[in-house]
Amino acid sequence: MGDHEMMPHHGTAVSSSLTSAWNATGSMRRHRKMMVHNTLMHNTFFWGHKTEVLFQGWPGSSTGMYAVALTFVFALAVLVEWFNHHFSAIKPGTNKAAAGFFQTGMYAVRSGLSYMVMLAVMSFNGGIFLAAVGGHAVGFTLFGSRGKKSDGS
Repeated sequence: MGDHEMMPHHGTAVSSSLTSAWNATGSMRRHRKMMVHNTLMHNTFFWGHKTEVLFQGWPGSSTGMYAVALTFVFALAVLVEWFNHHFSAIKPGTNKAAAGFFQTGMYAVRSGLSYMVMLAVMSFNGGIFLAAVGGHAVGFTLFGSRGKKSDGS
């Protein structure tokens, strides 16, 4: 592909451009950026509130909506940690088939939430990445750290 070409993307035009930058060794390095639906898609980490996370057009260019997106990803990561550490809610004596279906359903929900956090991080936005890591850390501290669990003594 040249420095600026169009390629199809699910019935829409995708504009791809190459930019050059000096790397730490003093040589030129080329980076590819794509425009899809008039939105710049990064393939390296970047900082800024003008991004798309999970849904087309969201949060857009609004600083307030970016803060909502950060909060949403943080809360989603905390929820994933809750599911990871409070997964066995089956009482002894429960019907094994019903317990199996319940565990399978909870596993599916936990997996779906985990993938949503991963997809949010794939926006390559540094703030979203930090919100996800922070949410996992806080969730682990609240629900999974050994210091919080009683050892029975």
